[in-house]
Amino acid sequence: MTPEQLRSFCLSFNAAVEEFPFPRVPEVSVYKVGGKMFALTTLEARPLTVNLKCDPEQAIRFRAEHPELIVPGWHMNKRHWNTVTVDAELPDRLVRELIEDSYDLVVAGLPRAERLRLDRP
Repeated sequence: MTPEQLRSFCLSFNAAVEEFPFPRVPEVSVYKVGGKMFALTTLEARPLTVNLKCDPEQAIRFRAEHPELIVPGWHMNKRHWNTVTVDAELPDRLVRELIEDSYDLVVAGLPRAERLRLDRP
């Protein structure tokens, strides 16, 4: 997956926005829904990585299956976040699923009225 594809996919979700909230590191893109982050990346970085929210049990499983490409979230809560190397050997399909799962987990934590506005259960 290229940086452009990553950015485009993150922004394809309902009400997803891209922000640059860190003045000291303005190149860091944060993708949010309902004001909550579901992905964080530096699109110019090589290798290209993205921090994604993940169910804790699934996070452990993914890390075991792909130990060099999916690791505990850098500068994040290691239980709930993974850092995923997206421009390596991981299939784009898996990367897309991980991004969508992250988005869904964040949406699930939003107030019911916000979820209904997003058309998500």
